[in-house]
Amino acid sequence: MHNAEKSLGLYIHVPFCKAKCYYCDFNSYAGCENLIPAYFDSLKKEIVHYSSLIRGYTVKSIFVGGGTPSLVDPLYIAEVIDLCRQVFEVGNAAEITIEANPGTIDLEKLTSYRGAGVNRLSIGLQAWQDRILKELGRIHTLEEFLGNFNQARKIGFKNVNIDLIFGIPSQEPGEWVQTLSNVINLGATHISCYSLKIEEDTVFGRRAREGELVPVEDEKDREMYCMAVDKLVGANYRHYEISNFAMPGFECRHNLLYWRANQYIGVGAGAHSYFMERRFNNTYSLEDYISSVSKGIIPLENIQEIDRKSEISEYIILGLRLIEGISPHDFKSRFDEDIFDLYGEQFNKLQKRSLIEMNGDRIRLTALGLDLANQVFVEFI
Repeated sequence: MHNAEKSLGLYIHVPFCKAKCYYCDFNSYAGCENLIPAYFDSLKKEIVHYSSLIRGYTVKSIFVGGGTPSLVDPLYIAEVIDLCRQVFEVGNAAEITIEANPGTIDLEKLTSYRGAGVNRLSIGLQAWQDRILKELGRIHTLEEFLGNFNQARKIGFKNVNIDLIFGIPSQEPGEWVQTLSNVINLGATHISCYSLKIEEDTVFGRRAREGELVPVEDEKDREMYCMAVDKLVGANYRHYEISNFAMPGFECRHNLLYWRANQYIGVGAGAHSYFMERRFNNTYSLEDYISSVSKGIIPLENIQEIDRKSEISEYIILGLRLIEGISPHDFKSRFDEDIFDLYGEQFNKLQKRSLIEMNGDRIRLTALGLDLANQVFVEFI
Protein backbone atom coordinates (compact mmCIF):
# COMPACT_ATOMS: atom_id res chain seq x y z
CA MET A 1 0.00 0.00 0.00
CA HIS A 2 1.00 3.62 -0.47
CA ASN A 3 1.90 6.37 1.95
CA ALA A 4 -1.60 7.69 2.57
CA GLU A 5 -2.20 4.27 4.05
CA LYS A 6 -3.14 5.14 7.58
CA SER A 7 -5.93 7.58 6.87
CA LEU A 8 -9.32 7.19 5.23
CA GLY A 9 -12.66 8.84 4.60
CA LEU A 10 -16.00 7.71 5.98
CA TYR A 11 -19.23 8.00 4.00
CA ILE A 12 -22.56 7.63 5.83
CA HIS A 13 -25.65 7.06 3.69
CA VAL A 14 -29.06 8.35 4.79
CA PRO A 15 -31.47 7.14 2.10
CA PHE A 16 -34.68 8.92 3.11
CA CYS A 17 -36.37 11.60 0.98
CA LYS A 18 -39.59 13.57 1.14
CA ALA A 19 -40.12 13.01 -2.58
CA LYS A 20 -37.89 11.63 -5.31
CA CYS A 21 -36.56 14.27 -7.74
CA TYR A 22 -37.34 13.46 -11.37
CA TYR A 23 -33.69 13.03 -12.36
CA CYS A 24 -32.45 11.14 -9.31
CA ASP A 25 -31.23 7.56 -9.47
CA PHE A 26 -29.41 7.55 -6.14
CA ASN A 27 -30.33 4.92 -3.59
CA SER A 28 -33.07 6.93 -1.91
CA TYR A 29 -36.66 6.27 -0.86
CA ALA A 30 -39.66 8.51 -0.32
CA GLY A 31 -42.39 7.51 2.12
CA CYS A 32 -40.26 5.13 4.22
CA GLU A 33 -39.99 7.37 7.28
CA ASN A 34 -41.35 4.54 9.46
CA LEU A 35 -38.03 2.73 8.91
CA ILE A 36 -35.85 5.59 10.19
CA PRO A 37 -35.41 4.34 13.80
CA ALA A 38 -34.53 0.78 12.75
CA TYR A 39 -32.25 2.08 10.00
CA PHE A 40 -30.20 4.20 12.40
CA ASP A 41 -29.92 1.28 14.83
CA SER A 42 -28.41 -0.76 12.01
CA LEU A 43 -26.16 2.12 10.96
CA LYS A 44 -24.73 2.28 14.47
CA LYS A 45 -24.14 -1.48 14.54
CA GLU A 46 -22.33 -1.28 11.21
CA ILE A 47 -20.13 1.57 12.45
CA VAL A 48 -19.18 -0.46 15.52
CA HIS A 49 -18.43 -3.45 13.27
CA TYR A 50 -15.82 -1.39 11.38
CA SER A 51 -14.16 -0.06 14.52
CA SER A 52 -11.93 -3.13 14.87
CA LEU A 53 -11.20 -3.38 11.13
CA ILE A 54 -9.89 0.15 10.83
CA ARG A 55 -8.06 0.33 14.11
CA GLY A 56 -4.91 2.40 13.61
CA TYR A 57 -6.46 4.47 10.81
CA THR A 58 -7.27 8.15 11.19
CA VAL A 59 -10.64 9.23 9.77
CA LYS A 60 -9.86 12.45 7.90
CA SER A 61 -13.32 13.23 6.63
CA ILE A 62 -16.89 12.20 7.30
CA PHE A 63 -19.54 12.80 4.65
CA VAL A 64 -23.21 12.31 5.52
CA GLY A 65 -24.98 11.99 2.17
CA GLY A 66 -28.25 10.72 0.78
CA GLY A 67 -31.09 10.82 0.12
CA THR A 68 -31.79 13.82 2.25
CA PRO A 69 -29.96 13.56 5.59
CA SER A 70 -31.57 16.82 6.68
CA LEU A 71 -35.01 15.15 6.56
CA VAL A 72 -34.45 13.03 9.68
CA ASP A 73 -34.49 14.23 13.29
CA PRO A 74 -31.09 15.90 13.83
CA LEU A 75 -30.61 13.84 16.98
CA TYR A 76 -29.98 10.78 14.78
CA ILE A 77 -27.23 12.60 12.93
CA ALA A 78 -25.63 13.85 16.15
CA GLU A 79 -25.68 10.35 17.68
CA VAL A 80 -24.04 8.77 14.63
CA ILE A 81 -21.28 11.38 14.46
CA ASP A 82 -20.75 11.03 18.20
CA LEU A 83 -20.44 7.26 17.87
CA CYS A 84 -17.86 7.69 15.08
CA ARG A 85 -15.79 9.80 17.47
CA GLN A 86 -16.05 7.14 20.16
CA VAL A 87 -15.08 4.12 18.07
CA PHE A 88 -12.79 5.61 15.38
CA GLU A 89 -9.84 7.89 15.55
CA VAL A 90 -11.41 10.99 14.03
CA GLY A 91 -8.76 13.61 13.25
CA ASN A 92 -9.08 16.90 15.14
CA ALA A 93 -9.22 18.83 11.89
CA ALA A 94 -11.54 16.34 10.16
CA GLU A 95 -13.91 17.79 7.59
CA ILE A 96 -17.46 16.75 8.49
CA THR A 97 -20.04 17.42 5.76
CA ILE A 98 -23.79 16.96 5.73
CA GLU A 99 -25.96 17.20 2.63
CA ALA A 100 -29.11 19.22 3.15
CA ASN A 101 -32.10 20.10 1.02
CA PRO A 102 -33.88 23.42 1.25
CA GLY A 103 -37.32 22.99 2.76
CA THR A 104 -36.06 20.31 5.15
CA ILE A 105 -33.66 22.49 7.18
CA ASP A 106 -34.46 24.86 10.01
CA LEU A 107 -32.61 26.75 12.72
CA GLU A 108 -32.93 23.90 15.20
CA LYS A 109 -31.43 21.34 12.83
CA LEU A 110 -28.58 23.61 11.80
CA THR A 111 -27.79 24.38 15.45
CA SER A 112 -27.79 20.67 16.24
CA TYR A 113 -25.41 19.91 13.33
CA ARG A 114 -23.02 22.61 14.52
CA GLY A 115 -23.14 21.16 18.01
CA ALA A 116 -22.32 17.71 16.61
CA GLY A 117 -19.20 19.11 14.94
CA VAL A 118 -20.46 19.37 11.35
CA ASN A 119 -18.26 22.02 9.74
CA ARG A 120 -19.31 21.80 6.10
CA LEU A 121 -22.79 22.07 4.67
CA SER A 122 -23.74 21.02 1.15
CA ILE A 123 -27.05 22.44 -0.04
CA GLY A 124 -28.83 21.24 -3.17
CA LEU A 125 -30.20 24.32 -4.94
CA GLN A 126 -29.89 23.11 -8.61
CA ALA A 127 -31.44 26.23 -10.20
CA TRP A 128 -32.34 29.80 -9.27
CA GLN A 129 -35.71 29.77 -11.07
CA ASP A 130 -38.78 28.31 -9.34
CA ARG A 131 -40.10 27.23 -12.73
CA ILE A 132 -37.06 25.00 -13.29
CA LEU A 133 -37.10 23.70 -9.70
CA LYS A 134 -40.67 22.53 -10.27
CA GLU A 135 -39.69 20.94 -13.54
CA LEU A 136 -36.92 18.96 -11.80
CA GLY A 137 -39.35 17.70 -9.16
CA ARG A 138 -37.59 19.65 -6.38
CA ILE A 139 -39.70 20.10 -3.24
CA HIS A 140 -38.49 23.63 -2.42
CA THR A 141 -38.62 27.18 -3.74
CA LEU A 142 -35.81 29.67 -4.20
CA GLU A 143 -37.14 31.60 -1.21
CA GLU A 144 -36.78 28.55 1.05
CA PHE A 145 -33.24 28.03 -0.17
CA LEU A 146 -32.31 31.66 0.55
CA GLY A 147 -33.85 31.46 4.03
CA ASN A 148 -31.88 28.29 4.81
CA PHE A 149 -28.63 29.64 3.37
CA ASN A 150 -28.88 32.79 5.48
CA GLN A 151 -29.72 30.79 8.61
CA ALA A 152 -26.65 28.61 8.04
CA ARG A 153 -24.45 31.67 7.71
CA LYS A 154 -25.92 33.27 10.82
CA ILE A 155 -25.24 30.16 12.89
CA GLY A 156 -21.62 30.19 11.78
CA PHE A 157 -21.32 27.74 8.87
CA LYS A 158 -18.44 29.25 6.95
CA ASN A 159 -17.96 26.37 4.55
CA VAL A 160 -21.07 25.97 2.39
CA ASN A 161 -21.29 24.15 -0.93
CA ILE A 162 -24.13 24.72 -3.37
CA ASP A 163 -25.02 22.07 -5.97
CA LEU A 164 -26.22 23.26 -9.38
CA ILE A 165 -27.43 21.46 -12.50
CA PHE A 166 -27.15 22.64 -16.10
CA GLY A 167 -28.28 21.16 -19.40
CA ILE A 168 -31.91 20.98 -18.24
CA PRO A 169 -34.21 20.68 -21.30
CA SER A 170 -36.13 23.96 -20.90
CA GLN A 171 -33.23 25.92 -19.36
CA GLU A 172 -32.10 28.98 -21.27
CA PRO A 173 -28.39 29.93 -21.25
CA GLY A 174 -29.46 33.27 -19.73
CA GLU A 175 -31.12 31.47 -16.84
CA TRP A 176 -27.96 29.44 -16.21
CA VAL A 177 -25.89 32.64 -16.13
CA GLN A 178 -28.41 34.16 -13.72
CA THR A 179 -28.12 31.11 -11.46
CA LEU A 180 -24.31 31.29 -11.46
CA SER A 181 -24.19 35.07 -10.85
CA ASN A 182 -26.60 34.91 -7.94
CA VAL A 183 -24.85 32.00 -6.26
CA ILE A 184 -21.50 33.80 -6.65
CA ASN A 185 -23.05 36.90 -5.05
CA LEU A 186 -24.16 34.85 -2.06
CA GLY A 187 -20.50 34.07 -1.41
CA ALA A 188 -20.80 30.27 -1.32
CA THR A 189 -17.33 28.85 -0.62
CA HIS A 190 -17.79 25.85 -2.92
CA ILE A 191 -19.93 25.30 -6.01
CA SER A 192 -20.55 22.00 -7.81
CA CYS A 193 -21.94 22.16 -11.35
CA TYR A 194 -23.28 18.94 -12.83
CA SER A 195 -24.61 18.29 -16.29
CA LEU A 196 -28.08 16.72 -16.20
CA LYS A 197 -27.82 13.01 -16.94
CA ILE A 198 -31.04 11.27 -17.86
CA GLU A 199 -30.95 7.91 -16.09
CA GLU A 200 -33.06 4.86 -16.96
CA ASP A 201 -35.09 4.32 -13.78
CA THR A 202 -36.21 7.88 -13.16
CA VAL A 203 -39.23 10.00 -14.08
CA PHE A 204 -37.05 11.77 -16.67
CA GLY A 205 -35.87 8.41 -18.02
CA ARG A 206 -39.46 7.32 -18.57
CA ARG A 207 -40.40 10.65 -20.19
CA ALA A 208 -37.40 10.46 -22.49
CA ARG A 209 -38.37 6.93 -23.57
CA GLU A 210 -41.90 8.11 -24.27
CA GLY A 211 -40.63 11.07 -26.26
CA GLU A 212 -42.01 13.70 -23.84
CA LEU A 213 -38.57 14.90 -22.86
CA VAL A 214 -35.82 15.73 -25.31
CA PRO A 215 -32.31 15.78 -23.82
CA VAL A 216 -30.25 18.90 -24.48
CA GLU A 217 -27.87 18.45 -27.40
CA ASP A 218 -24.20 18.00 -26.52
CA GLU A 219 -23.15 21.30 -27.99
CA LYS A 220 -25.51 23.35 -25.82
CA ASP A 221 -24.52 21.29 -22.79
CA ARG A 222 -20.81 21.96 -23.39
CA GLU A 223 -21.52 25.64 -23.97
CA MET A 224 -23.18 25.84 -20.55
CA TYR A 225 -20.24 24.03 -18.98
CA CYS A 226 -17.84 26.59 -20.49
CA MET A 227 -20.02 29.43 -19.20
CA ALA A 228 -19.75 27.98 -15.69
CA VAL A 229 -15.97 27.70 -15.91
CA ASP A 230 -15.58 31.27 -17.24
CA LYS A 231 -17.94 32.80 -14.76
CA LEU A 232 -16.65 30.99 -11.67
CA VAL A 233 -12.96 31.28 -12.47
CA GLY A 234 -13.59 34.96 -13.25
CA ALA A 235 -15.04 35.30 -9.73
CA ASN A 236 -11.85 33.83 -8.18
CA TYR A 237 -13.14 30.33 -7.60
CA ARG A 238 -10.48 27.71 -8.09
CA HIS A 239 -11.57 25.17 -10.69
CA TYR A 240 -10.00 22.11 -9.09
CA GLU A 241 -11.99 19.17 -10.51
CA ILE A 242 -14.06 18.77 -13.68
CA SER A 243 -17.35 19.74 -11.95
CA ASN A 244 -16.08 21.46 -8.81
CA PHE A 245 -15.06 25.00 -7.91
CA ALA A 246 -13.90 26.32 -4.57
CA MET A 247 -12.68 29.46 -2.90
CA PRO A 248 -8.98 28.83 -2.22
CA GLY A 249 -8.69 26.50 0.77
CA PHE A 250 -12.32 25.31 0.61
CA GLU A 251 -11.82 22.33 -1.73
CA CYS A 252 -13.84 19.32 -0.57
CA ARG A 253 -11.33 17.13 1.26
CA HIS A 254 -13.64 14.13 1.29
CA ASN A 255 -14.07 14.12 -2.48
CA LEU A 256 -10.35 14.70 -2.96
CA LEU A 257 -9.84 11.34 -1.21
CA TYR A 258 -11.88 9.69 -3.98
CA TRP A 259 -10.09 11.48 -6.79
CA ARG A 260 -6.68 10.68 -5.35
CA ALA A 261 -7.70 7.01 -5.13
CA ASN A 262 -7.29 6.90 -1.36
CA GLN A 263 -9.26 4.57 0.89
CA TYR A 264 -12.76 5.10 2.24
CA ILE A 265 -15.45 3.11 4.02
CA GLY A 266 -19.14 3.56 3.27
CA VAL A 267 -21.83 2.61 5.79
CA GLY A 268 -25.57 2.37 5.16
CA ALA A 269 -27.76 0.87 2.43
CA GLY A 270 -26.02 0.88 -0.95
CA ALA A 271 -22.89 2.63 0.38
CA HIS A 272 -19.62 1.86 -1.47
CA SER A 273 -16.17 1.24 0.02
CA TYR A 274 -12.61 1.01 -1.24
CA PHE A 275 -10.42 -0.57 1.41
CA MET A 276 -7.45 -2.92 1.52
CA GLU A 277 -7.32 -3.36 -2.27
CA ARG A 278 -11.00 -4.28 -2.46
CA ARG A 279 -14.10 -2.51 -3.65
CA PHE A 280 -17.50 -3.52 -2.34
CA ASN A 281 -20.91 -2.11 -1.51
CA ASN A 282 -23.77 -2.84 0.86
CA THR A 283 -27.07 -4.16 -0.43
CA TYR A 284 -29.24 -1.35 -1.82
CA SER A 285 -32.47 -2.63 -0.26
CA LEU A 286 -33.45 -0.80 2.92
CA GLU A 287 -35.28 -3.78 4.37
CA ASP A 288 -32.47 -6.26 3.58
CA TYR A 289 -29.89 -3.89 4.99
CA ILE A 290 -31.79 -3.44 8.25
CA SER A 291 -32.58 -7.13 8.74
CA SER A 292 -29.05 -8.35 7.88
CA VAL A 293 -27.28 -5.87 10.13
CA SER A 294 -29.67 -6.52 13.00
CA LYS A 295 -28.57 -10.19 12.77
CA GLY A 296 -24.94 -9.11 12.87
CA ILE A 297 -24.27 -9.63 9.14
CA ILE A 298 -22.93 -6.82 6.95
CA PRO A 299 -24.74 -7.39 3.61
CA LEU A 300 -21.83 -6.86 1.20
CA GLU A 301 -22.19 -7.23 -2.57
CA ASN A 302 -19.95 -6.91 -5.64
CA ILE A 303 -16.74 -7.60 -3.78
CA GLN A 304 -13.92 -6.96 -6.23
CA GLU A 305 -10.26 -7.54 -5.61
CA ILE A 306 -8.50 -4.60 -7.23
CA ASP A 307 -5.41 -5.91 -8.97
CA ARG A 308 -2.43 -3.71 -9.57
CA LYS A 309 -3.33 -2.97 -13.18
CA SER A 310 -6.85 -1.78 -12.23
CA GLU A 311 -5.46 0.24 -9.34
CA ILE A 312 -3.06 2.04 -11.67
CA SER A 313 -5.69 2.72 -14.31
CA GLU A 314 -8.15 4.04 -11.68
CA TYR A 315 -5.44 6.24 -10.21
CA ILE A 316 -4.81 7.82 -13.62
CA ILE A 317 -8.48 8.25 -14.57
CA LEU A 318 -9.46 9.74 -11.20
CA GLY A 319 -6.31 11.88 -11.05
CA LEU A 320 -6.99 13.37 -14.47
CA ARG A 321 -10.39 14.56 -13.23
CA LEU A 322 -8.44 16.98 -11.06
CA ILE A 323 -7.42 20.19 -12.78
CA GLU A 324 -3.91 19.89 -11.33
CA GLY A 325 -3.70 16.47 -13.01
CA ILE A 326 -1.22 13.82 -11.94
CA SER A 327 2.42 14.00 -10.99
CA PRO A 328 4.74 11.38 -12.52
CA HIS A 329 6.82 11.77 -9.36
CA ASP A 330 3.87 10.90 -7.06
CA PHE A 331 3.00 8.04 -9.38
CA LYS A 332 6.50 6.66 -9.09
CA SER A 333 6.52 6.87 -5.31
CA ARG A 334 3.13 5.14 -5.08
CA PHE A 335 3.59 2.37 -7.65
CA ASP A 336 7.36 2.23 -8.03
CA GLU A 337 7.00 2.41 -11.81
CA ASP A 338 7.56 5.07 -14.43
CA ILE A 339 4.23 6.32 -15.76
CA PHE A 340 5.73 6.94 -19.21
CA ASP A 341 7.07 3.39 -19.46
CA LEU A 342 3.53 2.17 -18.92
CA TYR A 343 1.50 4.74 -20.85
CA GLY A 344 3.94 6.83 -22.91
CA GLU A 345 2.18 5.90 -26.12
CA GLN A 346 -1.27 6.92 -24.85
CA PHE A 347 0.04 10.22 -23.48
CA ASN A 348 1.75 11.08 -26.78
CA LYS A 349 -1.39 10.29 -28.75
CA LEU A 350 -3.55 12.42 -26.42
CA GLN A 351 -1.05 15.25 -26.51
CA LYS A 352 -1.13 15.24 -30.33
CA ARG A 353 -4.91 15.58 -30.15
CA SER A 354 -4.47 18.51 -27.70
CA LEU A 355 -6.44 16.68 -25.02
CA ILE A 356 -3.66 16.66 -22.43
CA GLU A 357 -0.68 18.84 -21.67
CA MET A 358 2.54 17.86 -19.97
CA ASN A 359 4.55 20.56 -18.32
CA GLY A 360 6.91 20.47 -15.40
CA ASP A 361 5.92 17.66 -13.08
CA ARG A 362 2.28 17.47 -14.23
CA ILE A 363 0.13 15.67 -16.75
CA ARG A 364 -3.29 17.27 -17.02
CA LEU A 365 -6.30 17.74 -19.25
CA THR A 366 -6.39 20.79 -21.52
CA ALA A 367 -9.58 22.86 -21.78
CA LEU A 368 -10.55 20.67 -24.74
CA GLY A 369 -9.63 17.57 -22.72
CA LEU A 370 -11.97 18.68 -19.91
CA ASP A 371 -14.75 18.88 -22.48
CA LEU A 372 -13.94 15.47 -23.94
CA ALA A 373 -12.75 13.80 -20.76
CA ASN A 374 -14.38 10.46 -21.54
CA GLN A 375 -12.35 10.14 -24.73
CA VAL A 376 -9.24 10.54 -22.60
CA PHE A 377 -10.30 8.09 -19.88
CA VAL A 378 -11.04 5.36 -22.41
CA GLU A 379 -7.31 5.17 -23.19
CA PHE A 380 -6.56 3.92 -19.66
CA ILE A 381 -9.34 1.39 -19.18
